Amino acid sequence: MNVRKLASFLVPAAMICISGQASGQGFAGLGSDAQGFATPERGRALSFPADHSAHPDYRIEWWYVTANLKGEDSKQYGAQWTLFRSALAPRNKEGFADPQVWIGHAAITTQGHQYVAERLGRGGVGQAGVETTPFQAWIDDWKMMGPDGAGSNALGNLSLSANGPDFSYGLDLRADGPLVLQGDNGFSVKSSGGQASYYYSQPFYEVSGAITISGSPVKVTGKAWLDREWSSKPLASNQTGWDWFSLHFDSGEKLMAFRLRDGEDGFISANWISSDGRTTQLSKEEVQLEPLRKATVDGREIPVEWRIRVPGKSLDIRTKPLNDQSWMATSTPYWEGPINFTGSTSGVGYLEMTGY
Repeated sequence: MNVRKLASFLVPAAMICISGQASGQGFAGLGSDAQGFATPERGRALSFPADHSAHPDYRIEWWYVTANLKGEDSKQYGAQWTLFRSALAPRNKEGFADPQVWIGHAAITTQGHQYVAERLGRGGVGQAGVETTPFQAWIDDWKMMGPDGAGSNALGNLSLSANGPDFSYGLDLRADGPLVLQGDNGFSVKSSGGQASYYYSQPFYEVSGAITISGSPVKVTGKAWLDREWSSKPLASNQTGWDWFSLHFDSGEKLMAFRLRDGEDGFISANWISSDGRTTQLSKEEVQLEPLRKATVDGREIPVEWRIRVPGKSLDIRTKPLNDQSWMATSTPYWEGPINFTGSTSGVGYLEMTGY
C-alpha cells in the first residue's frame, strides 16, 4: 500500500479528532482535556532555531503564512500557506506507527473567487514534516524553505510554494524586522481560565514572486505575516471559535488582535508592534472589536466587516474584505481572506474566523 493510499485510510479518523464538526471550535480538540500531552508553561523561554521545528509532545501546532499581494496587473490578491500538525497520541513512534497527522491548506483570493486546496499526510514516512538545518516545512510538493546556514534567523528568508486546482504560486519572503513574541514572551493566554499556547510571529516580510490562476501567471509584490503556535489545550471548553486579525499599517506599525467567542463578550487580546519590532501588549479593555456587516457564506451568517478601535493608540478603522466569500471549504471549514482598512490610518491585512 503506498503512502497516499495509507493516508486516505488513516487521516479521516484523525480529522474526527480535530474537526470543528465535533466541537464547533475550528481546529479542535482545542478545548478538550490535554490527556497526557505537554502543556505550555509561563516563563519558558523560546529558543531558536529549535522552536521553529515541530513539538510532537503537544497536541497541535501550525506554520501559517498569509500574504497581501498586488499584481503587475494592478489587482489585489491574497495568498495563504498553512501546515498543521496534530498528534493522535502524546508519545512519538517510528515509521507508520507515528501518531502525527499533517494537514496542508493553500489558497489564492481574488476579488471574485477563492481558490482552495488541501493536502492530508501521515507522519513518520517522509510525506510531511519540518526540519531546521536548513529550515524546511513541507507536505508532498508544497514547501516553505529557508537558506543553509541561517541559524536562529532560519525564518528570515523563505521561499514558499503550493498548488491546487486552477492555481499555484511561488513567493520569496524577506524579513526586514525581528521575530515578535506574542503574549508574555511567547506565552499567549487564550481565556480567563488560563488556557494558553506558545505563540510567535514574523510580521515583517516583503514579498515578491508570481501567482498563476487558470494558467495565467502574474508577477506580484506585497507584505506577508507568519504565525507559529503550538499547544495541547489552547481554548476553554465554552469557547466556540475565534476572530483573528493581522494588520499592516501604512506607517510600518502592525497589530495582531484576536477575539475568542464564549457566548458573552469574548476573550480579547492584542499586540501593537512598532515599525522596529518593539511590542505593547493590549488588554481586552484597550481594544474594541465590533462586527459591522454580515454576509451569507456557505449558508452561514459571517461578520465580514469590522470596526477596530484602540483609543490609547488613536486607532479607529473599518475593515473591508477583498472578497466576502473567502471561504476555506476544507475538511474543517473556516473564513480566511485579505482585508483593507481605512479610518484613522489605512493599510492591508488578513482576517481569519472559525467556528461559524
